[in-house]
Amino acid sequence: MTNQNRLYIVSTPIGNYEDITLRALEILKTVDFIICEEFKEARRLLSRFKIEKELFSLNEHNREESSRELFEIISSGKSAALISDCGTPLFSDPGHLLVQMCINTNVEVVPVPGASSLMPALVGSGFNLDRFYYAGWLSPKKELRKTELSKLKNIKELIVLMETPYRLKAILTDISKIFGSSCQTVVAFDLTLPSEKFYRGKASEILKIVESKNLKGEFVLLINNR
Repeated sequence: MTNQNRLYIVSTPIGNYEDITLRALEILKTVDFIICEEFKEARRLLSRFKIEKELFSLNEHNREESSRELFEIISSGKSAALISDCGTPLFSDPGHLLVQMCINTNVEVVPVPGASSLMPALVGSGFNLDRFYYAGWLSPKKELRKTELSKLKNIKELIVLMETPYRLKAILTDISKIFGSSCQTVVAFDLTLPSEKFYRGKASEILKIVESKNLKGEFVLLINNR
Protein backbone atom coordinates (compact mmCIF):
# COMPACT_ATOMS: atom_id res chain seq x y z
CA MET A 1 0.00 0.00 0.00
CA THR A 2 1.11 3.57 -0.63
CA ASN A 3 1.64 6.14 2.07
CA GLN A 4 0.16 9.62 2.11
CA ASN A 5 2.18 12.74 1.38
CA ARG A 6 4.51 10.90 -0.98
CA LEU A 7 5.60 11.19 -4.62
CA TYR A 8 6.49 8.02 -6.51
CA ILE A 9 8.61 8.27 -9.67
CA VAL A 10 7.36 5.27 -11.62
CA SER A 11 9.09 3.77 -14.64
CA THR A 12 6.78 2.43 -17.36
CA PRO A 13 7.44 0.32 -20.49
CA ILE A 14 9.28 1.86 -23.44
CA GLY A 15 7.40 -0.23 -25.99
CA ASN A 16 6.57 -3.67 -24.64
CA TYR A 17 3.84 -3.54 -21.98
CA GLU A 18 5.04 -6.84 -20.53
CA ASP A 19 8.08 -5.02 -19.16
CA ILE A 20 6.08 -3.22 -16.48
CA THR A 21 6.93 -4.35 -12.95
CA LEU A 22 4.53 -5.75 -10.37
CA ARG A 23 5.56 -2.97 -8.00
CA ALA A 24 4.79 -0.29 -10.59
CA LEU A 25 1.32 -1.75 -11.12
CA GLU A 26 0.66 -1.82 -7.38
CA ILE A 27 1.73 1.81 -7.00
CA LEU A 28 -0.38 2.97 -9.95
CA LYS A 29 -3.40 1.18 -8.51
CA THR A 30 -3.09 2.56 -4.98
CA VAL A 31 -1.93 6.19 -5.27
CA ASP A 32 -4.50 8.96 -5.05
CA PHE A 33 -3.70 10.28 -8.52
CA ILE A 34 -1.24 10.00 -11.41
CA ILE A 35 0.83 12.76 -13.00
CA CYS A 36 1.58 12.25 -16.70
CA GLU A 37 3.02 14.06 -19.70
CA GLU A 38 0.22 13.41 -22.18
CA PHE A 39 -3.24 12.12 -21.30
CA LYS A 40 -3.42 9.95 -24.44
CA GLU A 41 -0.32 7.90 -23.63
CA ALA A 42 -1.20 7.59 -19.95
CA ARG A 43 -4.75 6.44 -20.67
CA ARG A 44 -3.49 3.83 -23.12
CA LEU A 45 -1.16 2.41 -20.46
CA LEU A 46 -3.74 2.45 -17.68
CA SER A 47 -6.41 0.96 -19.91
CA ARG A 48 -4.07 -1.91 -20.78
CA PHE A 49 -3.91 -2.84 -17.09
CA LYS A 50 -7.49 -1.88 -16.22
CA ILE A 51 -6.46 0.93 -13.87
CA GLU A 52 -8.75 3.90 -13.34
CA LYS A 53 -7.19 6.95 -11.72
CA GLU A 54 -7.51 10.71 -11.85
CA LEU A 55 -4.87 12.14 -14.18
CA PHE A 56 -3.04 15.46 -14.00
CA SER A 57 -0.87 16.76 -16.82
CA LEU A 58 2.69 17.99 -16.29
CA ASN A 59 4.57 18.82 -19.49
CA GLU A 60 6.92 21.37 -21.00
CA HIS A 61 4.05 23.78 -21.65
CA ASN A 62 2.72 23.97 -18.08
CA ARG A 63 5.59 22.75 -15.88
CA GLU A 64 5.90 25.74 -13.54
CA GLU A 65 2.21 26.35 -12.84
CA SER A 66 1.32 22.66 -12.70
CA SER A 67 4.30 21.81 -10.49
CA ARG A 68 3.16 24.33 -7.88
CA GLU A 69 -0.44 23.12 -8.00
CA LEU A 70 0.51 19.45 -7.80
CA PHE A 71 2.93 20.11 -4.97
CA GLU A 72 0.15 21.73 -2.96
CA ILE A 73 -2.10 18.71 -3.48
CA ILE A 74 0.62 16.24 -2.46
CA SER A 75 1.54 18.38 0.56
CA SER A 76 -2.07 18.27 1.73
CA GLY A 77 -1.65 14.55 2.39
CA LYS A 78 -2.10 12.87 -0.99
CA SER A 79 0.05 10.28 -2.71
CA ALA A 80 0.92 10.60 -6.40
CA ALA A 81 2.75 8.67 -9.11
CA LEU A 82 4.78 10.57 -11.69
CA ILE A 83 5.09 8.80 -15.05
CA SER A 84 6.45 9.85 -18.44
CA ASP A 85 5.11 8.87 -21.85
CA CYS A 86 7.44 5.88 -21.65
CA GLY A 87 10.44 4.70 -19.68
CA THR A 88 11.94 6.33 -16.62
CA PRO A 89 10.68 9.85 -15.79
CA LEU A 90 12.94 12.92 -15.57
CA PHE A 91 15.31 11.92 -18.39
CA SER A 92 14.64 14.91 -20.64
CA ASP A 93 11.09 14.93 -19.27
CA PRO A 94 9.33 17.54 -17.13
CA GLY A 95 9.02 16.80 -13.43
CA HIS A 96 12.30 18.00 -11.97
CA LEU A 97 10.75 21.13 -10.46
CA LEU A 98 8.03 19.14 -8.70
CA VAL A 99 10.55 16.61 -7.37
CA GLN A 100 12.78 19.42 -6.10
CA MET A 101 9.85 21.08 -4.33
CA CYS A 102 9.05 17.82 -2.57
CA ILE A 103 12.66 17.21 -1.54
CA ASN A 104 13.05 20.76 -0.22
CA THR A 105 10.02 20.36 2.04
CA ASN A 106 10.74 16.79 3.19
CA VAL A 107 7.94 15.22 1.18
CA GLU A 108 9.21 11.71 0.54
CA VAL A 109 10.23 10.98 -3.06
CA VAL A 110 10.36 7.29 -3.96
CA PRO A 111 11.81 6.04 -7.28
CA VAL A 112 10.20 2.86 -8.59
CA PRO A 113 12.74 1.32 -11.01
CA GLY A 114 11.77 -0.31 -14.27
CA ALA A 115 12.06 0.02 -18.02
CA SER A 116 14.60 2.41 -19.51
CA SER A 117 16.17 2.61 -22.96
CA LEU A 118 19.58 3.46 -21.51
CA MET A 119 20.51 0.19 -19.80
CA PRO A 120 19.35 -2.21 -22.55
CA ALA A 121 21.28 -0.15 -25.09
CA LEU A 122 24.43 -0.33 -22.98
CA VAL A 123 24.33 -4.03 -22.15
CA GLY A 124 23.41 -4.99 -25.71
CA SER A 125 26.10 -2.84 -27.30
CA GLY A 126 29.00 -5.21 -26.76
CA PHE A 127 31.18 -2.38 -25.46
CA ASN A 128 33.06 -2.46 -22.15
CA LEU A 129 30.79 -0.79 -19.61
CA ASP A 130 33.25 -0.10 -16.79
CA ARG A 131 32.75 3.60 -17.50
CA PHE A 132 30.61 5.64 -19.85
CA TYR A 133 29.62 9.25 -20.40
CA TYR A 134 25.93 10.07 -20.74
CA ALA A 135 25.65 13.11 -23.01
CA GLY A 136 21.89 12.87 -23.41
CA TRP A 137 20.11 14.97 -26.01
CA LEU A 138 22.02 17.29 -28.31
CA SER A 139 20.77 20.54 -29.77
CA PRO A 140 18.25 20.20 -32.63
CA LYS A 141 20.08 23.04 -34.39
CA LYS A 142 22.64 21.73 -36.86
CA GLU A 143 25.55 24.05 -36.07
CA LEU A 144 25.08 23.83 -32.31
CA ARG A 145 24.90 20.05 -32.56
CA LYS A 146 28.20 19.99 -34.44
CA THR A 147 29.79 22.18 -31.77
CA GLU A 148 28.53 19.87 -29.02
CA LEU A 149 29.86 16.80 -30.84
CA SER A 150 33.24 18.48 -31.31
CA LYS A 151 33.45 19.02 -27.55
CA LEU A 152 32.39 15.42 -26.89
CA LYS A 153 35.23 14.21 -29.11
CA ASN A 154 37.62 15.32 -26.35
CA ILE A 155 36.00 12.91 -23.89
CA LYS A 156 37.81 9.61 -24.33
CA GLU A 157 35.05 7.36 -23.06
CA LEU A 158 32.05 5.43 -24.30
CA ILE A 159 29.57 8.22 -25.11
CA VAL A 160 25.81 7.73 -24.97
CA LEU A 161 23.45 9.97 -26.96
CA MET A 162 19.68 10.21 -27.24
CA GLU A 163 17.87 11.67 -30.24
CA THR A 164 14.50 11.92 -31.93
CA PRO A 165 13.67 9.35 -34.65
CA TYR A 166 13.85 11.78 -37.56
CA ARG A 167 17.40 12.95 -36.75
CA LEU A 168 19.12 9.55 -36.89
CA LYS A 169 20.58 10.15 -40.36
CA ALA A 170 21.69 13.69 -39.50
CA ILE A 171 23.48 12.76 -36.29
CA LEU A 172 25.24 9.77 -37.89
CA THR A 173 26.41 12.07 -40.69
CA ASP A 174 27.83 14.51 -38.13
CA ILE A 175 29.48 11.73 -36.12
CA SER A 176 31.14 10.33 -39.25
CA LYS A 177 32.61 13.74 -40.04
CA ILE A 178 33.63 14.77 -36.52
CA PHE A 179 34.69 11.47 -34.92
CA GLY A 180 35.81 9.88 -38.19
CA SER A 181 34.03 7.49 -40.54
CA SER A 182 35.70 4.46 -38.89
CA CYS A 183 34.47 5.39 -35.41
CA GLN A 184 32.93 2.31 -33.76
CA THR A 185 29.26 3.03 -33.15
CA VAL A 186 26.13 1.21 -32.04
CA VAL A 187 22.56 2.22 -32.75
CA ALA A 188 20.10 0.45 -30.44
CA PHE A 189 16.93 0.71 -32.50
CA ASP A 190 13.29 0.23 -31.40
CA LEU A 191 14.25 -1.39 -28.11
CA THR A 192 11.77 -3.95 -26.67
CA LEU A 193 9.63 -3.85 -29.84
CA PRO A 194 9.36 -6.69 -32.41
CA SER A 195 11.45 -4.50 -34.74
CA GLU A 196 14.28 -4.18 -32.19
CA LYS A 197 17.73 -4.35 -33.71
CA PHE A 198 21.30 -3.42 -32.82
CA TYR A 199 23.31 -1.88 -35.64
CA ARG A 200 27.01 -2.25 -34.79
CA GLY A 201 30.04 -1.12 -36.75
CA LYS A 202 31.68 1.94 -38.25
CA ALA A 203 29.59 5.10 -38.17
CA SER A 204 29.81 5.40 -41.96
CA GLU A 205 28.61 1.81 -42.45
CA ILE A 206 25.61 2.28 -40.17
CA LEU A 207 24.80 5.53 -41.96
CA LYS A 208 24.60 3.64 -45.26
CA ILE A 209 22.19 1.12 -43.72
CA VAL A 210 20.01 3.90 -42.30
CA GLU A 211 19.91 5.62 -45.69
CA SER A 212 19.18 2.44 -47.65
CA LYS A 213 16.39 1.32 -45.30
CA ASN A 214 15.15 4.84 -44.55
CA LEU A 215 15.13 3.88 -40.87
CA LYS A 216 13.00 5.96 -38.53
CA GLY A 217 12.29 4.90 -34.97
CA GLU A 218 13.29 5.40 -31.36
CA PHE A 219 16.99 4.81 -30.75
CA VAL A 220 19.94 5.19 -28.41
CA LEU A 221 23.33 5.87 -29.98
CA LEU A 222 26.68 4.84 -28.49
CA ILE A 223 30.10 6.05 -29.64
CA ASN A 224 33.23 4.19 -28.58
CA ASN A 225 35.63 7.13 -28.26
CA ARG A 226 38.22 5.43 -26.08
